[in-house]
Amino acid sequence: GPLLTYTVARTVRTPRRGWLTGALVIAGHAALEGAIVCGLLFGVLEFLRAPLAVRIIGAVGGAFLVWSGATMIVSLARGRRAAAEGTGASGASGAPAAASPLERLGPVIGGVLVSMANPYWWIWWVTVGAASMLRFDVSFERWPALAAFFLGHEAGDLAWYLAVSTLV
Repeated sequence: GPLLTYTVARTVRTPRRGWLTGALVIAGHAALEGAIVCGLLFGVLEFLRAPLAVRIIGAVGGAFLVWSGATMIVSLARGRRAAAEGTGASGASGAPAAASPLERLGPVIGGVLVSMANPYWWIWWVTVGAASMLRFDVSFERWPALAAFFLGHEAGDLAWYLAVSTLV
């Protein structure tokens, strides 16, 4: 999905310690997931199920994903053109190629924005995530269950994305 694509693209563009990119992206993703878990526990689920909310999330998220994909394609095309001209990743002056706006924000903020912009992420939390929280009786009163649910979920994300960025 978009977060995996962002992680791979970001890792490739990170010359030093790129293997840590997955962990940094997931740090932002986890912060957002912490917020949605708290929101679900406070009753936001009913708002997110409303047809207008679904349309807004889909439209804004879809537009962000299209913009993000377009900037990656433009960046790739510029890099190939520079390589064909013999200037490498930098321009004729030797200055580095300009980073996309998403790259300038850093991998943690990128993890937040890419996750938030993915309509399927929202759908997963409103359906599977919320159902799992109900199934395992996750609540603020049962904070050990809340901690186990959240930390277990994030440990899985961290293991996968750290493995991906390390292998890339």
